[in-house]
Amino acid sequence: MQIKALACQLPKEAGLPLSRWSTAELTHHVCQSGLVASISGSTIWRWLHEDAIGPWFHRCWIFPRDPDFAAKAGRLLDLYERVWDGQPLREDEYVISADEKTSIQARARIHPTQPTQPGQPMKVEHEYERRGATAYLAAWDVHRAKLFGRCDSTTGIAPFDLLVDQVMTQPPYKQARRVFWIVDNGASHRGQRSVQRLEQRYSNLQLVHGPVHASWLNQIEIYFSVVE
Repeated sequence: MQIKALACQLPKEAGLPLSRWSTAELTHHVCQSGLVASISGSTIWRWLHEDAIGPWFHRCWIFPRDPDFAAKAGRLLDLYERVWDGQPLREDEYVISADEKTSIQARARIHPTQPTQPGQPMKVEHEYERRGATAYLAAWDVHRAKLFGRCDSTTGIAPFDLLVDQVMTQPPYKQARRVFWIVDNGASHRGQRSVQRLEQRYSNLQLVHGPVHASWLNQIEIYFSVVE
């Protein structure tokens, strides 16, 4: 019961610089504090997991603030099904999902990796040197499983427009009837100004914004999660 009570508290109340308890941190703390002589993390996990309420569990959640959430989300889901305004897309119409992944740490190993030996795994030395941060911009053709990407020192209108140029200047998008670009509400492609900018640049491009705080509806985020 004392361990459960501790799990209900924030770690800062126990003098620890943590935002949430993990099973490993909780196990270490109860042993260090003298509450128990020794205990395994699996035992603590089992005790907590069997509790009826479990106030130590939490799940992140955002209240949808966009009043047009359902309509905007519906447009994206329709495009994934190759439908727009109730009509099926034609063969020469495409759907692109695009976004930026910012502040990617560029690191290099100081010592070379040792190759695999019989009965021994590959050895990767843990020391590395920092080589700054970069931004990764990517566009994903939803139905053709085609990926386009580029790195830049920063994000913004200019780097995003370069990504658009990279896609729209090559076939089949250059000759396409329409190319739908699904984006979130990031600064480089936010609002009606971005619609006018990009659609004036390419007459066959149609920019489609998702709801606010709904980047998870953009399929490029699935790719970013795999890369990460």
